[in-house]
Amino acid sequence: MTEGSGVEKFGVTELAGLRTELMQSGIDFWQAAEVLAAFLTGRGYGVNADQARAAVMRLEGARCSYECMQMELERVALVM
Repeated sequence: MTEGSGVEKFGVTELAGLRTELMQSGIDFWQAAEVLAAFLTGRGYGVNADQARAAVMRLEGARCSYECMQMELERVALVM
């Protein structure tokens, strides 16, 4: 877990897989938010749909590194 967030630090392999899914051709903004939500819920976290969409927008706009992706996931993941 990363200090203070209660969210685990995801491995580069996991983040790379998520990035690949998010960058699939033909996937729209709403589907990308669902992919991000599925990534988190599959790992035991809750996620607000509006926050997931906002995170996708930030990830797309910033061309985030894995560290940036980790921070976005920490921002939207709800510890259950």
